[in-house]
Amino acid sequence: MSENEKPRQQPSETQPARQKDDIPASMRWMRRIKKTFSFFFTCSLLLLIGAAVFLVYLRSQTLPVTKTMQTSQMYDVHGEVIDTFYSGQNRQVVSLNDISPYLIHATLAVEDQQFYKHFGVDVKAVARAAIVNVQAMAKVQGAGTITQQLARNLYLTHDRTWTRKIKETVYAVQMEMQLSKDDILADYLNQIYYGHSTYGIETASELFFGKHASELTLAESAMIAGVPKGPRYYSPYYDLQNAMDRQKIVLQTMVNSGFITQSAADAAAKEKLTIQPLTKKKPSAAPYFRDYVRNLATEKLGITEEQFDEGGIRIYTTLDKNAQQIAENVITKQLDGKPDLQAALVAVDPRTGEIKAMVGGRDYTENQFNRALSNTRQPGSSFKPFVYMVALMNGFTPVSMVKSEPTVFTYDEGRQQYTPRNFNDQYTNGNIDMRQAISKSDNIYAVHTILQVGPQKVIDFARKLGIASPMKPLPSLALGSFPVSPLEMASAFSSIANQGLHHEPTAILRIEDANGRILYEATPAEEQVIPPAVAYVMTNLMESVFEEGGTGNRVASTIKRPIAGKTGTTDTDAWLVGFTPELSTAVWVGYDKSRDISTVESHLASPIFADFTEQTLDAIPPKLFPIPEGVSTVYIDPVSGKLSNEDCPNAKVEAFLAGTEPTTYCTGKPAKPDAAGGQKDGSKGANGSWWNDLKRWWND
Repeated sequence: MSENEKPRQQPSETQPARQKDDIPASMRWMRRIKKTFSFFFTCSLLLLIGAAVFLVYLRSQTLPVTKTMQTSQMYDVHGEVIDTFYSGQNRQVVSLNDISPYLIHATLAVEDQQFYKHFGVDVKAVARAAIVNVQAMAKVQGAGTITQQLARNLYLTHDRTWTRKIKETVYAVQMEMQLSKDDILADYLNQIYYGHSTYGIETASELFFGKHASELTLAESAMIAGVPKGPRYYSPYYDLQNAMDRQKIVLQTMVNSGFITQSAADAAAKEKLTIQPLTKKKPSAAPYFRDYVRNLATEKLGITEEQFDEGGIRIYTTLDKNAQQIAENVITKQLDGKPDLQAALVAVDPRTGEIKAMVGGRDYTENQFNRALSNTRQPGSSFKPFVYMVALMNGFTPVSMVKSEPTVFTYDEGRQQYTPRNFNDQYTNGNIDMRQAISKSDNIYAVHTILQVGPQKVIDFARKLGIASPMKPLPSLALGSFPVSPLEMASAFSSIANQGLHHEPTAILRIEDANGRILYEATPAEEQVIPPAVAYVMTNLMESVFEEGGTGNRVASTIKRPIAGKTGTTDTDAWLVGFTPELSTAVWVGYDKSRDISTVESHLASPIFADFTEQTLDAIPPKLFPIPEGVSTVYIDPVSGKLSNEDCPNAKVEAFLAGTEPTTYCTGKPAKPDAAGGQKDGSKGANGSWWNDLKRWWND
């Protein structure tokens, strides 16, 4: 053995080595307890840290993008609903302040009494439900909170899977971290399903009780709050007794929750409720106009179809529901007993260009084609005023004479001929003036005039009045041979009624989104397209259409106010386009398949126009057309077209553009002055000031 090697110390007999089995049992248990405690403490700490990190993560993440489908509505000019639009979900979103406190408390009582205390998941309710379900060996009680229900409705399906339940819980917690309790409750009450394709408390309140959610009583609130548990069982429309029994349960639950007293619950349970009858969705008050507005909004104003149907937008229109109803009733009455015959009507306020009524056919349910917008029908003689206004601005006067007789007109530098005919080949075979040509709708006078002034000038002028339909510079243009739409005609004539100021036709005043933000607001263009004096002279001439001998005379007894207009008749179409200072209306009658109309049918446009105008303006006092500057009225001899004196019988008052009135008398000698210094024929010189004074007095 070397010096460096030391013998290993051997245990002596007096100090034996300690063995594991020698440790006391109590110490071994203490060590195990410490290890177990340390393990669970560490795990709990890690879980807490993990939960905190997870909550911070949830707080930082945005909720999934969701969209609440809402009912869009269209209103008339008075704020009355024309129609509602929705795709599957009829809903109107309201704020929590616009919901009755009774309904809020009733919902909390039966759905989530601890709503304002939990963090999205009610742990006590979960435990309680678990015990009840274990005891019953079935799922007889749920524990979903309002927040969880909202998360499921917004982001998930209703599949009964653990995956969906976990996601629902996670979303509920995330919502509680990012939204206020009131916001969650408001969203829930706007999302919940109440049966009958009705979503949200506002629409449900209107469905069941015909009132806003803010107006619900305690009894009504308890009834509605009980429906979502099972709309097929607790809707008063399906089973009134079940609904009333459920109402009592809701009321008692509200008592137990401390929301109301027992006496209040008992009184509410005895209250007799007036439940609105369940009816099908009412048809639109103006279906053709509604479709027209939809097309404008989606094709020209940038509103998508989805937004229109589900975006909760509010479309405020120019339509007057009263005028619309009158138009529909009048057309139905006049077309009664005449199958297949169609009609269209458009009425425009000349002062604004706002469309007040639109009927596109006799029955929308049978045919949705809007004839009021169709530019496939010839306007006939109703087009002639455009020709005559161009003529007035190019040297013609109301007493310009043309011989009414069968005539062959040559045009295109003599290369072509055109032979128009009067209705039923009736001619005076003598000279007629412009007033006679308009009142009797003489075609010879019209063609002679358009060839004198030039067809292209007439087209250019019609374009300024808003007529965009195709036209060609041919002699037949004067007789309305190129199709136009009733809307174009009503708008063009409104410019005449408005002293030459043309307003772009307007159907939509503004569009708001669900939050009241303005998406579109109308700024219709306006332009002075006719000199006011020319517009008045033409108006004055067209008034004779409804006087004796005029083509509209058959409805003169119906009309009780100053009115101007022009009839138009072709083999297949009948028109009357006319106006008062407040309303310009175009009426068309005919068949869809270009079938010829009978003589009786050709006369139907006039009574439709007359009845509609008088009934619509019934509450408005009659008003003369205002006389602008630049108009001169004088007595003339209707035979010669010259100034009248005592030697010329049957004198009449005629309006002229100032400076174009006649200057010579019918007999070649002036009228004799009377004692007052005026003219013996009753006029006061060429200006005819007494007539102007009378009209201005009437207008004032």
